[in-house]
Amino acid sequence: MSATTALDLGFASGVIVQEFGYDEDVDFDLRDSIEDAIGSQMEDEDYTGVADSVLAWWRSEDGDTDDLTDYLVDCAASLEGASIIWLAIPARGVSGHVNATDVDEAARSAGMNVTSPLGLESEWMLYRISARGK
Repeated sequence: MSATTALDLGFASGVIVQEFGYDEDVDFDLRDSIEDAIGSQMEDEDYTGVADSVLAWWRSEDGDTDDLTDYLVDCAASLEGASIIWLAIPARGVSGHVNATDVDEAARSAGMNVTSPLGLESEWMLYRISARGK
């Protein structure tokens, strides 16, 4: 189990979570924890309903800061109100790592706020990203 679990992140039964950027390198313990907490599978990128939260995986090879900005805007499209994007990036020293300054710049350019990262026991870290003022 990841040191940070779905309950730590505020996920609860009945919450709709949409996942972006899924690939074979994701933290499966975190995914399982989220699905256990919400009581269902996460929705994929093709989901067209309203989500309560997003789990987004991003690696440096996915693009530059401008691409990350666009990605965050796309991730937020299905969210309403004070919903949160949990952005997962590879930890420092791991292939695909993204600098914190790039995450901050992309979030600000997208009109969002970002918090300090949360470490996982895996090779991933999470940033909590929300719309400004939320």
